[in-house]
Amino acid sequence: MKSLFDDTIAAQYQNDPLALRVYTSQLLGQSKDLVLHGGGNTSVKIDGILYVKGSGWNLDTIEKGGFSPVNLDTLIEMASRETLSDTQMVKEQRAAMADQSFPSPSIEAILHASIPFNFVDHTHADAVVTLTNTPNGKAIIEELYGKNMVIIDYVMPGFELARHIYLQTLALEWNSLDGIILLNHGVFTFDNDAKRAYEKMINIVTVAENYLEKNVTLPCNDCKGNTDPSIIAHLAHEVGTLRGCAIFPIVMDSARAKLLSIFPHLEILMKKGELTPEHVIRIKPFPAIIDEDVSSGIAQFVQDYQNYFNTYANKEHTCLDLAPRYAILRGIGVVALGKDEKESAIIADIVCHTITAILTAEQLGGWTSLSLAQMFEMEYWELEQAKLKRDKQ
Repeated sequence: MKSLFDDTIAAQYQNDPLALRVYTSQLLGQSKDLVLHGGGNTSVKIDGILYVKGSGWNLDTIEKGGFSPVNLDTLIEMASRETLSDTQMVKEQRAAMADQSFPSPSIEAILHASIPFNFVDHTHADAVVTLTNTPNGKAIIEELYGKNMVIIDYVMPGFELARHIYLQTLALEWNSLDGIILLNHGVFTFDNDAKRAYEKMINIVTVAENYLEKNVTLPCNDCKGNTDPSIIAHLAHEVGTLRGCAIFPIVMDSARAKLLSIFPHLEILMKKGELTPEHVIRIKPFPAIIDEDVSSGIAQFVQDYQNYFNTYANKEHTCLDLAPRYAILRGIGVVALGKDEKESAIIADIVCHTITAILTAEQLGGWTSLSLAQMFEMEYWELEQAKLKRDKQ
């Protein structure tokens, strides 16, 4: 991965750290191998205020107005608490904003605040996370990055993660660190200089990419096949009936998608977690798998999803719709199943990156990311459930 940092452009912002923060955030957002559709977040500390990516913004298009200004001392105090619900965390973060007209702060604002550097970058870098989503992933990461990388086992994003990292790093010498890798989740880099924080991220990802290039061989991902349109139409109809809306299918029948579709242990493989936890909110915890009969494949998905919900839900949970967000057609490829072209394109992007990650991990000992219980915790997170209830009002 190459640095896109341009000193000439950056010089325009030498007296405006928030503008510089916008610039390097957009550089990170330009690469889908780093973040996808709202993923990742960045921040800068200026005069006691943490400016952190706000809800609803993407890094590739973020502007100054997308950074929520939050009182830094308040966030650091929150990190020191023993317990705090994510709902209360969001409420208190909002109350600590210097200007209520800005969007709500990222759920990882406390984590950003507790890292003692002006510029903090967080991505879900495919290459790094793919390595962690293998049986020997932690050992590989430790060997590649050495003692100056903090490695954190998976913890649910939100206050729990912020508190965990706060406690894990209390005694660390921060100036000796290259970054933080969250297993099954992503990467944090930091520095008082925006360029160095950004290029630390590029360097960390490049190390992982070089390792994968030496140890993995994948087919190309740009060839197209000829998929029977009647099958796709039938699939879209079945899913639309479940979801109560029209479906805009996008077919992915590249060499990689076809290779995944013929894996003999596909049903088991596809229930071993997402590339990074937030993806479950977009694509559900597993796809529908279609053999010869579309209707029976969708019926099986509904049964599996209902069983998943019944296993992990309590009386406070409201079940989401039973429609898959994508389907794997055995021997053909994959179909994104969004309610419109925009949603299907987002699903297709996420699934495409996930396919590459799974095929890669399978050559490194096997794909293993999050458990179904961990995916349920994310998909049915209290903040997402609250949003669902608001939408129904």
